[in-house]
Amino acid sequence: MTDIFDTTILCKKCNTKMQSFILNKAGAELRAGKCPKCSDQIIHPADLNSLENFNNIKGKTYNVKLRMVGNSHAISIPKEIVDFIRHQEKMMDDMVKLCFEDMHKLSLSFGRIGISEFDNNEKIEEDKLRNRRRFLDGR
Repeated sequence: MTDIFDTTILCKKCNTKMQSFILNKAGAELRAGKCPKCSDQIIHPADLNSLENFNNIKGKTYNVKLRMVGNSHAISIPKEIVDFIRHQEKMMDDMVKLCFEDMHKLSLSFGRIGISEFDNNEKIEEDKLRNRRRFLDGR
């Protein structure tokens, strides 16, 4: 099946061909079109639907159980979150990163985008630690 954004889209106001671009909103990449004449914009309906689904589950607090699995502990992730992630990330099972951010905060990151964020946060924390050591050493 052909995607609607694979065809030429004309602006309904001035009948000019719209230019495709990617709009970043709330960390999501939305496919969009913009008219070069009147600057009218449209966003792909499937991407809008996905953003709406994200906004519905964002900020919800879930009570989950901590279980023992062998020598490790495990938590269950609610189905609606896993379904959303699976829909967004085709390669969800490739890499999940866990980060102990604060005294009472753990973060999970799914997919490649989050990995670079964790790596960047690790570098920032390493730099902070290195700077503290230099300060304490009197350098």
